[in-house]
Amino acid sequence: MHAMPSSLDLIFRQAIIPSQDQPVDIGISAGRISAISPRIVADAPEIVLDGRAVLPGFVDSHVHLDKACLLGRCGHSHGGLADAIAAVAAMKRDFTVDDVYERGARVIEKAIAKGTTWMRTHVEVDPRAGLRSLKAIKALKAAYAWGLELSICVFPQEGLTNDPGTEELLVAALRDGADLLGGCPYTDSDPLAQIDRLFTLAGRFDVDLDFHLDFDLDPSWMHLDEICRQAERRGYQGRVAIGHVTKLSMVEPASLARIGQRLAEAGVAVTVLPATDLYLMGREASHAVPRGLAPAHRLVEQGVVCSVASNNILNPFTPFGDGSLLRMANFYANVAQIGPDGFQRCLDLVTTLPARLMNLDDYGIAIGNPADLIVLDAPTGRDALAEIAEPIMGFRGGRQSFARPAAVLFGPARPSRHTL
Repeated sequence: MHAMPSSLDLIFRQAIIPSQDQPVDIGISAGRISAISPRIVADAPEIVLDGRAVLPGFVDSHVHLDKACLLGRCGHSHGGLADAIAAVAAMKRDFTVDDVYERGARVIEKAIAKGTTWMRTHVEVDPRAGLRSLKAIKALKAAYAWGLELSICVFPQEGLTNDPGTEELLVAALRDGADLLGGCPYTDSDPLAQIDRLFTLAGRFDVDLDFHLDFDLDPSWMHLDEICRQAERRGYQGRVAIGHVTKLSMVEPASLARIGQRLAEAGVAVTVLPATDLYLMGREASHAVPRGLAPAHRLVEQGVVCSVASNNILNPFTPFGDGSLLRMANFYANVAQIGPDGFQRCLDLVTTLPARLMNLDDYGIAIGNPADLIVLDAPTGRDALAEIAEPIMGFRGGRQSFARPAAVLFGPARPSRHTL
């Protein structure tokens, strides 16, 4: 037993945490974890979890809040990547601050209730969208800080060097509260120039970088090498992420191992977006359709920091989504044919690994860290992944942020017993 002063604000009892096989108690004080022990003796409010799994909150490292929930207004047939970009481009001129706020709030509230406590959202900035979406996302960041920490990545969806006025708007956005800078070289008329310019801007403002990259199924050429080269040349190891990278689904194992080693050496992280990548890739095939899913679990074996994230929700890029990262991790495991021995790695792809990608220094269930925790209706995290078990409660800084009581079944009433 572990004696604690009576200053504890809350005790979770009989919790199963990732580093322990047996239930433990978790003591919370002033919004942080102050004790982890088989038994805490203290006079404080308590929640008895009966051996349920407790995880640090999920980390969604790649979302697009500004263009979420557009189904029903786009008249789009949900075709390939170019069609999706064009469909949103036609709409975003009419995006208003209130419109972006309302749609983004819908996704954030779903995500909080599914256990997400950190989120990085990409926000389009160009002469069509202006800074309206950024203004809305900044307001969301402040309004929902009680439930999750929102990081804002501004980027040029339709090109930089070919889109006059975009660079000036990116600079204005970085001066106005954006947290980091993104890119999309494959839409630029000069992809290498875009990469170089964005690294220069990131260094100027001392912010991290997150690129949409190599988003097709032709592995004969990649921009990945240039990103790695620039990261090393600029001293940006550990501060660069690349998303999608679906080309990696088409390379043979030896090449993948070499690429993984290169990414690890350059400190470039990879985010896989299963829902979007599978929905958009391989549409030209009539049969034997390629999956288009970069093998994050294989890259992790090479020392690459990887994550699995939501990307788009209910729009032309991805007409699905409920904000559940546990569902996304399960989906990834299913498509990548990962068995039970890899379930913990898949959980890592939505917890500890994206926390490293986002450079979150105080993430995880450890004494001194913020009490940002979720309780799952399953005995272990691995069981939760296999069953897509619902989070039944969550806490942000020790304060409860949501509750979803476990299901209760009501079977037929037993027939009354009659005496003959």
